[in-house]
Amino acid sequence: MAATEAVATLAPEPGNEPEPGKAFSAAVRAFARSRQARAGIGVVVAIAAFCFIGPLFYHTNQVTVNLGSATQPPGSGQPLGTDASGYDVLGRLMLGGQSSLELGLAVTVVTTTIGTLYGVIAGLAGGIVDAIMMRVVDTFLAVPAFVLLLVLVNMFSPTLWIIIVLLSLLSWIGVARLVRGEVLVLNGREFVQAARMMGSSRRRMIFRHLIPNAVGVIVVNATFTVSDAILMLSALSFLGLGLPPPEADWGTMLSDGLNYLFDGYWWMVYPPAIILIITVIAVNLIGDALRDSLDVRLQRR
Repeated sequence: MAATEAVATLAPEPGNEPEPGKAFSAAVRAFARSRQARAGIGVVVAIAAFCFIGPLFYHTNQVTVNLGSATQPPGSGQPLGTDASGYDVLGRLMLGGQSSLELGLAVTVVTTTIGTLYGVIAGLAGGIVDAIMMRVVDTFLAVPAFVLLLVLVNMFSPTLWIIIVLLSLLSWIGVARLVRGEVLVLNGREFVQAARMMGSSRRRMIFRHLIPNAVGVIVVNATFTVSDAILMLSALSFLGLGLPPPEADWGTMLSDGLNYLFDGYWWMVYPPAIILIITVIAVNLIGDALRDSLDVRLQRR
């Protein structure tokens, strides 16, 4: 996935590790000072409020098809008009945003959890166990993820939860590789060697020493996974494999609207395209800011 390509190793050089408390405080201050972090968080919060709080004040019918009011232009009763099925486009944007954001967050949580544990165990175990576990990862990587996703979606009825499970099964691999590489670096650090010599259990090593010190890589990758998942859902919907009606997502709205774009029905295309682009850019801004604030080498420049 694209998220794994955007994450660089965030660990400091051997022998130059800052004190954990000071490093964390410095990272928080750097993130709080970042303009792109504030802009990204502000946009994401605004979009989340629009999607989840907006329907409490703007009530529309998003269940029953009403062909009598189809393709109506924006007006006082419908600020963004209606689509080909008679659904209010503004209300559809809210409903579609709920599906897109829920999927992005759910895939991120599942992917990060599975990939982190898998990568930490492989890196800590080493030897034949690490070799076997990474061959499993290489096997998954040998198959184009999106092609495999298309095959799997065709085998099941594409509900929101089915798509979340399928995306999670294909997305944890990159996280596992990143975390495993970070753990291999941490294994050579003095505090990990000291903990091992003092007889720390594997569980304590994982949750007390390795995962907390690899949190930079994990968190940054997680932010990019959100935008990747939203884009993957949009791509599936654009190919007609998204959520079935009356469910909605921004990709489905965009795909349906393109059929009417050259007939002058611009309001069926531009709103979902704009909000999709803005959301992805905002999430990526947060990821970039997190990467910069957690990179100790950047803090020392």
